[in-house]
Amino acid sequence: MAACVPIGMADRVTDLLERAYIDEMETVMNYQTNAIVLDGVRAEEIKNSLQEDIQEELDHANRLGQRLKQLGGRPPGSEAFVAGQESLQPPADSTDVRSVIQGVLDAEGDAIDTYRELIDAADAADDPVTEDLAVTILADEEAHRTEFRGFETEYRSDSV
Repeated sequence: MAACVPIGMADRVTDLLERAYIDEMETVMNYQTNAIVLDGVRAEEIKNSLQEDIQEELDHANRLGQRLKQLGGRPPGSEAFVAGQESLQPPADSTDVRSVIQGVLDAEGDAIDTYRELIDAADAADDPVTEDLAVTILADEEAHRTEFRGFETEYRSDSV
């Protein structure tokens, strides 16, 4: 016999899926813009990494949107979008690679927090499919954060 899941738990899962979807789309926009505007030889590795991550972030958004649809919802459109990645905005100084690295670390940290929340909510709602999706995407976000922590360490040691 199937367990009865309180409506509020399912709503929490849907709310988190929508938030994660919007965050992934915002990340794509900011990664793309930063990959275009950064200048300098030292910026090339960061730009390349951002470009590589864009497709993965789009894939995350697609998978989240598909899961929303499977649950009877739909991914939000641009009217539902409220920007929140202040530190990932393109820097005024196009050679300020450090600020972009910090912005990526902030965005990845927020994404990790969201996916951990989604894992807990999906577990509480007895939704193993969403839980598995969140675990998979969480692993990708943690890998991105690790890569950019390496860039942060490298840039910090260069300034000594």
